[in-house]
Amino acid sequence: MYGGGEKGTMKLAEMLSGLASPKCTHETAAINISGVSCDSRQVKPGHLFIAFRGTSLDGKEFVNDAVTRGAAAVLSDGPIGGHQHLPQIHVDDARAALGELAASFYGRPSRRLEVVGITGTNGKTTVAFLTRHILEMAGRTTGLISTVRYEIGARTIPASSTTPDAIGIQRMMSEMLQVGCTAAVIEVSSHGIDQKRVCGTDFDVRVFTNLSRDHLDYHVGMDDYFNSKAAFFEMPESGSKSVTSVCNTDDPWGRKLVERIRGKGTCVTFGIDGGSSVCARDVHLSRRGSEFEMISPWGRAHVKCAMMGRFNVSNALAAAAACGALGVEPSVIGEALSTGCRVPGRLEEVSTGKGFRVYVDYAHTDDALRSVLTAIRETGPARIIAVFGCGGNRDKTKRPVMGEVAAQMADHTILTSDNPRRENPIEIIEQIREGFGTNGNFEVIEDRAAAIRQALSLAKKGDVVLIAGKGHETFQELANTTVPFDDRQVVKNMVGEEK
Repeated sequence: MYGGGEKGTMKLAEMLSGLASPKCTHETAAINISGVSCDSRQVKPGHLFIAFRGTSLDGKEFVNDAVTRGAAAVLSDGPIGGHQHLPQIHVDDARAALGELAASFYGRPSRRLEVVGITGTNGKTTVAFLTRHILEMAGRTTGLISTVRYEIGARTIPASSTTPDAIGIQRMMSEMLQVGCTAAVIEVSSHGIDQKRVCGTDFDVRVFTNLSRDHLDYHVGMDDYFNSKAAFFEMPESGSKSVTSVCNTDDPWGRKLVERIRGKGTCVTFGIDGGSSVCARDVHLSRRGSEFEMISPWGRAHVKCAMMGRFNVSNALAAAAACGALGVEPSVIGEALSTGCRVPGRLEEVSTGKGFRVYVDYAHTDDALRSVLTAIRETGPARIIAVFGCGGNRDKTKRPVMGEVAAQMADHTILTSDNPRRENPIEIIEQIREGFGTNGNFEVIEDRAAAIRQALSLAKKGDVVLIAGKGHETFQELANTTVPFDDRQVVKNMVGEEK
């Protein structure tokens, strides 16, 4: 959970007024609440503790700890025995209630901000950074909650998860208001939607980038994964805002979403292939980025974007559509997209001075890996040398498919560890290896640093080395430990050794 400053107190009865039929064991009008927590270790005197079942633990098991730390009341989805003197509130859905209560406690900050939420398998971070950049260029001070980091005014906080818990989201938006922000951009993961972390947040714009194989360790198939994403666009409006949905119609799941939400509010579509509300014409791709004419309901703009690849044209259009829906002029959008916006660990080039290029990218799905390799291939390299693995204790179905993509699109691949977590890294690599079939253009080097060193030693003038999977991450998860590891810094250190 994001840790930030507390605010004053609030009457429990006032906090509960936004919930549907809460059942209270005690009179709540006189109870002062000084904070909200769903983690008993974070409870302070006067807090309201929210107890709900997680993926492996039940919050009710930690009520004793919360009470010991000074909880003033507990909210859950059913009675908790042994605490007759403790005020208890029972609701049908404690997770959803958490978002509403946190929003109430922090003064419903999203109603005083322009809020853009971005979901999809790939591209969320890039679209979030581009959207924030455009809004800032339009004179709107904008906070950011993303996979890479959280930004509250001048303060930057390393991200603990793509979408923090509901308390963290509400607290950060409250702090954004305090430092003068007028807008917020939030990445919204499928886990965050499914676990109702964005309940209590009133969005102005909701963006869908695309959907491809990922998180099938959590979701039961692609339809379940899609339904989780679609639920974000079906959240009821609060009445204080009119929400615009922004959907990618180049993506088949995006087209399916458009049909699903048809007649349920304003929908702006985007795409390169034509027929969309916001689209690109005369697209030219090169190593230096892309150049195109942006067509939109609000006008046209020429864009010269320093981000390589067709998929980044799509990301730029998503950000343009979101900002256009918020009233940003096309000329400002075009200028912002053309002035550059560095997104950490997304096709980030690491200079070597050796005549070959090195890119570090977060691509950790087969679709993302295909898009990045396609973007690199379009720049005409002599060879592509790919280095990647797959995360442990995550979706196993994508591993052989990622191997198949690398076998088809890279000239040589070095299979290595990603974040193996509690899985055997060699077993993960063997599952990726299945996708290569009879293609022998690969080698296995389990140690990631050694794999990167091998790729650099093989690279010649005109080649490209792609190090994929971890992107912006500055750590590696091995068994039960986390060790410092940054692909970009590893490359810099190795190049420096040779100078």
